[in-house]
Amino acid sequence: METPSRTVLPPSWNFLQLEEQYSTYENARVVILPLPYEATVSYGTGTHEGPSAILAASHYVEFFDEEYEREVCFDLGIATLPPLEFSGCVGKPAVDLIHNTVQDLLENGKFIVGLGGEHTISEGMVRAHARYHPGMTVLQFDAHSDLRKEYEGNPYSHASVMARIMDFLPGDRIVQLGIRAQCKEEFHRIRGDGITTFYARDIRRGYHDPSWQENVLRSLDESVYITFDVDYFDPAIMPSTGTPEPGGFFWDETLDWIAKIGKERNIIGFDVVELAPRKDFPAPDYLAAKLIYKILVAALS
Repeated sequence: METPSRTVLPPSWNFLQLEEQYSTYENARVVILPLPYEATVSYGTGTHEGPSAILAASHYVEFFDEEYEREVCFDLGIATLPPLEFSGCVGKPAVDLIHNTVQDLLENGKFIVGLGGEHTISEGMVRAHARYHPGMTVLQFDAHSDLRKEYEGNPYSHASVMARIMDFLPGDRIVQLGIRAQCKEEFHRIRGDGITTFYARDIRRGYHDPSWQENVLRSLDESVYITFDVDYFDPAIMPSTGTPEPGGFFWDETLDWIAKIGKERNIIGFDVVELAPRKDFPAPDYLAAKLIYKILVAALS
């Protein structure tokens, strides 16, 4: 079946600044979907500018990955779609729009990367993938549990995204890594609903045995969808996010975990959310762009 054509961003605006022969929708295995949605951020603002900042910073990321000895962007092709237009679409209608868009892309056999935007976007991404991979696990890299039934009266808050995902996936299909801030309701929901949570404090203090990464892997199904909130990182390297929680993680240890997951499991798609770029400090934008490429290489090698 021939892949239908779609409008894509030109090299001057696309991910990695790829030339047309490597970035057409028809020929690309990977699709970058910018999702500049921001409606419920609660402290710092600016996540709607995250996708454009990531695309701009990606122009300085090297194509060649020395760890895998590959140039995945040329081997498989990466198409970047224009930012999804929400036009005042908020809450469930926005999530449904994302879901329907991603579902169409999956039907074309694409590997999809969602660029947030606030974490709310992940529900639409996950719901579409769950249709094709009903036994999949969602692996959440995050400082926050995001399991509130609602926040400030809004069930579609960024602080409730994992609760909304649990409306269609059971708790034992969710694994959280790096959590270090939550409310009482979330703490008890984790215990009551079978969610596997690896708290940052427990990892740092050695409460898990030396093979705790194997415990993470055992918690994952063969098919894994990753949702990566950049506030998972320590504010020392990721200050550009709405709520930069102290006690986070760093680059090399994170990439080691992702490489292990890519080797042992099938990463079926992912999103990176909650980057709130600062014009006076672009380094976190570059970190997010390189993170995306590293996850892609780990997933598709």
